[in-house]
Amino acid sequence: MGLFLERGYENVTVEDVAEAVGVSRRTIFRYFDSKDELAFPDHTERIHLVESRLAELAPTVDPVEAVIAATEASLRDFLRRPELAVRRYQLTRIVPQLRDREVIENERYVRCQRAFLREHLPAGSPHFQSVALAALIDGIHRSALGNWVRSEGRTDALAELAEGMEWVRSLVERGNDSAGDGDDPGLLVAVLPDTARTRRTLTQLRDDARENL
Repeated sequence: MGLFLERGYENVTVEDVAEAVGVSRRTIFRYFDSKDELAFPDHTERIHLVESRLAELAPTVDPVEAVIAATEASLRDFLRRPELAVRRYQLTRIVPQLRDREVIENERYVRCQRAFLREHLPAGSPHFQSVALAALIDGIHRSALGNWVRSEGRTDALAELAEGMEWVRSLVERGNDSAGDGDDPGLLVAVLPDTARTRRTLTQLRDDARENL
């Protein structure tokens, strides 16, 4: 990462990177398919961390809580390598193709979480739920991590993540409460005496309803 920042991304070749780390060009391409991937050496390992955490929690933990826990594990892993995270952020701000690559790398995490939620949410859950929850949780993670790298490690990323996940829990809880009330409001039928007072009351209710439309 330092080589790219010092010389400029376009001016550094794969051979330069190989020489800097003391390996052959062939060895580099054994682990990375392209030069762009060299800026993201930690992501595959972290994806495996997330997958293993989800697999570990799946049998006993609520699926949303499992994704939250795996996301926290992912963030902690980012924070263990502050220099890499901060330098990569600096690099992706000035190299458009690396910014595009960052989007591709991030989608790997979202896809992993989305697939897990789709498989483990209760039967009959709407399809959009796994998509929306994965995107929401990932967005909060990226916000906390982004604030942290921009501040060069001075913000409390884990506290920001925890606050965001409490919000996710409250949204899920409210959604579950609404589902428990039933989607069909049904009909309320009342039998009232046909009197002048009843007719006046019904007329007043209709007038009030029109005013509120």
